[in-house]
Amino acid sequence: MEPARVTFISMPSTNGSDATAKRAEIRRYFHTTMDTFEQLFSLLKDDSVFYERPEPLRHPHIFYFGHTAVFFVNKLVLAKLLPERINPKFESIFAIGVDEMSWDDLNDTAHNWPSAEETRTYRKEVRAAVDALIQSTPLHLPIDWESPFWPILMGIEHERIHLETSSVLIRQTALSLITPQPNHWPVHSDVGAAPKNKLIELPAGRVHLGKKDAHYGWDNEYGQHEADIPAFAASQYLVSNSEFLEFVHAGGYQTDAYWCEEGLAWRQFKQPQHPVFWVADPTQPSGFRYRTLATEIALPLNWPVDVNQLEADAFCRWKAAQTGEPIRLPFEDEWQRIYDESNMADQADWQGAPPGNIALAYAASACPVDRFKQGDFYDVIGNVWQWTNTPIAPFDGFKVHPLYDDFTTPTFDGRHNLIKGGSFISTGNEALRSARYAFRRHFYQHAGFRYVRSHYSEPKTTAVYETDALVSQYCEFGWGADYFGVENFAARCAALCIHAMGDRPKKQALDIGCATGRSTFELAVAFDSVTGLDFSARF
Repeated sequence: MEPARVTFISMPSTNGSDATAKRAEIRRYFHTTMDTFEQLFSLLKDDSVFYERPEPLRHPHIFYFGHTAVFFVNKLVLAKLLPERINPKFESIFAIGVDEMSWDDLNDTAHNWPSAEETRTYRKEVRAAVDALIQSTPLHLPIDWESPFWPILMGIEHERIHLETSSVLIRQTALSLITPQPNHWPVHSDVGAAPKNKLIELPAGRVHLGKKDAHYGWDNEYGQHEADIPAFAASQYLVSNSEFLEFVHAGGYQTDAYWCEEGLAWRQFKQPQHPVFWVADPTQPSGFRYRTLATEIALPLNWPVDVNQLEADAFCRWKAAQTGEPIRLPFEDEWQRIYDESNMADQADWQGAPPGNIALAYAASACPVDRFKQGDFYDVIGNVWQWTNTPIAPFDGFKVHPLYDDFTTPTFDGRHNLIKGGSFISTGNEALRSARYAFRRHFYQHAGFRYVRSHYSEPKTTAVYETDALVSQYCEFGWGADYFGVENFAARCAALCIHAMGDRPKKQALDIGCATGRSTFELAVAFDSVTGLDFSARF
């Protein structure tokens, strides 16, 4: 029997005056989150599909099905809210995901994954444990970083992130392995000709960024950022499949001049001829069909195109060459100017119906780019995420949260670009004005773009991760020169271990607390296999 359709549920605020009502609100939000996530995986035809890996740069589906539950346990144990682990084996194997360095950084590690049924049972155990905590943990309002409810909200919002990213992987899974559920995961039915895009002028203005709303937030949202942005023009609509088809027909994927250095290297490796969710079909008038979450349909020309940042950038370079104008992707600050000029309410003030195709409120797919008008523009939020030209960087006053010190800092490397606005399946924190999510430029998401016309150049930021004080100290500690005639500590420890083994076979070594890996690499000189483990994933 097909599960019931999920209805939109607003994200709980962190303030209020009635702790009993707030506890009930958070409990409902938690169970709705767990239900929706599990219903997404019911699209998989049978349990064998959990072990499919549709994207070589990611884990199989089973990892993500278990990962979000494990995240709850690991953070709640760290916060000393759970006295003991539920399943230490699961809480290790499902702990760490993949953030590949490049498109050819394939994850070929073999794992002995638990069964899907074992993972379902584990999720039930975690659900019961978290539910008990929600009902029994002291709750004082407002909820802040120090509150015991903060890691509970952290786990909920983390699962909502993976609702979206797992839906992308399901969208990449072969249709023969998917069971569509049109009543629960409906596809928008409005397809037709695309509107002609045009540029809308925006006046100069000042942007103020830094989280102010009373909702859970990730560390990168906090701090302060201000900038004066000169006047510019932005496309009224997101780039539609029809508009992007012009780029494809113009030989955009074959013309080196339209691709940046990184994009050219990606293109030469992947050899793409069209966007990833287009399926070549010469029987179609457009020459393509279109992959939704669980079906294929004729290419909807009036829906937004889904591309990675490198493809979006190439389109803008082509558009600039065609028009002779400075066309490019917007910076984060420029997207914020569009949002501010649209006079749009944030999630807390939506009053039941989101103003865009977001939060699964209308469909489990994109929709026409001229369906939701917000001020002078369409789809400022919702439909698909919007790639920017801005690599994510911290605001002034940025601090990591001690329970999740590696959420954002590793992305401050100049290689992760911000996406803004949310998609049809973005919920919770993802659907807030203050949301800041970033992915590697070759990464696929339910993401498209709009373009701007401007001569403005954003100030360059350094790769903050490479200059982070704590990371730099650990790098110096592990890899720095010897001082005062004293050998490097990590290297010396490894040498002592190797010496202690004598002539015995040196097959495997385990380096616990390896930090940046100096001792691990030193041990690898003598041992056949060395595994380095560290508490933090920042290194």
